[in-house]
Amino acid sequence: MAKSLLIISRQAPWAGPGAREALDIALAGGAFDLPIGMLFLDDGVFQLAPGQQPQSLEQKDLSANLQALPMFGVDELFASQHCLDQRGIRQLTLPAVCVGDAEISALIDRYEQVITL
Repeated sequence: MAKSLLIISRQAPWAGPGAREALDIALAGGAFDLPIGMLFLDDGVFQLAPGQQPQSLEQKDLSANLQALPMFGVDELFASQHCLDQRGIRQLTLPAVCVGDAEISALIDRYEQVITL
């Protein structure tokens, strides 16, 4: 049986390859029907913010990859409420469950394997 996997994405979409790599792992795992969840922490919550303009930073747009997550069976999306509040993000481009700091540890414990990027 496939092991469940939680991918913790901590990088902003324009801060290097980490955000793209996290999405690529999630999409690849979803294609093989692995039970996958994603948790957006720290600057990783910027991936869920609307109105991004990556072209102005000469970066690739990750929004298509994010929108594809549910199509690949990656339906369990979580975002740190504390990190969203710190960065002033009020709206999300995807339906992510906002979790408090106390819930994050329990969330991580639900998964058999965890990858942090």
